[in-house]
Amino acid sequence: MKKWTRIAFTLLLTTVLTIGLTACGGEKNELEKVRVAEVTRSIFYAPQYVAIEKGFFKEEGLNIELTTTWGGDKTMTTLLSDGADIALVGSETSIYVHAQGADDPVINFAQLTQTDGTFLVSREKVENFDWNQLKGSTFLGQRKGGMPQMVGEFVLKQHGVDPHNDLNLIQNIDFANIANAFASGTGDYVQLFEPTASIFEKEGKGHIVASFGTESGHVPYTTFMAKDSYMKENKDAIEKFTKALYKAQKWVEDSSPEEIAEVIEPYFEDTELDIIETVVDRYKSQGSFATDPILDVEEWNNLQSIMDEAGELPGQVDHETLVNTSVAEKVSE
Repeated sequence: MKKWTRIAFTLLLTTVLTIGLTACGGEKNELEKVRVAEVTRSIFYAPQYVAIEKGFFKEEGLNIELTTTWGGDKTMTTLLSDGADIALVGSETSIYVHAQGADDPVINFAQLTQTDGTFLVSREKVENFDWNQLKGSTFLGQRKGGMPQMVGEFVLKQHGVDPHNDLNLIQNIDFANIANAFASGTGDYVQLFEPTASIFEKEGKGHIVASFGTESGHVPYTTFMAKDSYMKENKDAIEKFTKALYKAQKWVEDSSPEEIAEVIEPYFEDTELDIIETVVDRYKSQGSFATDPILDVEEWNNLQSIMDEAGELPGQVDHETLVNTSVAEKVSE
């Protein structure tokens, strides 16, 4: 009996120790959940998906719960109502919130894209394209008040084209239906996001003749932002998040379009791999992906100039009021 008692005690002790070690390991490996709301699902946001798929967030102890909220207004509403901790959306939305006198301002802390992401697509193939060729044409533009529309009109004006007098400008079509309208025969030119622009070109429905991103210069087109209260109460999480993002940005900078496309392919099941590669290559070649998360003063001022030109700027806002670069600068050292 004593022998069996000793054996039973040994087994019990082993079991207890094993459970204890497993529990300790579980606590040690437990990840902190961070809820992220992205304004749309886009290849334009490749570094974000890379950070998730390559495990950079997990390396920092974060579990990213990603939700696509489909639209700037919905994304900002989700953030303000505590439906998300961090939002990925255009920086102009933080200015709009600020203009409404928010008690808890939304702060831009990490930049993802640094150019516009749209392209000018013509119905007919154009040799030696010149912006003046748009005069007198029917142009399918983007939703009024959004960054694509503001950048589009800014670029047109830079090239001597008055969008409201020199064109038959159509802006009353919902974002989701713009591509279908063009494919159905409406318009001579259209401003499109990828991958639609490349798909249209591949299928012979249109031809990419210019890039609004290249023409408009650097602008904080899409950034990660959070409410000021969240930033203050979750400093470690913000730093870990930004550090993981920077790892992804460097990886994207150093990797080929083919490598990047393979990593992010699970997020675009309805898009062929060769199209994803084409789009990534186009965005990389024109410098759309930010190579670090720092949103600098020049970019911020360029954003406000574009908004002002479009008549959509509620009022000038200093860089330090709605942008916090301290974390981005720290992780980028």
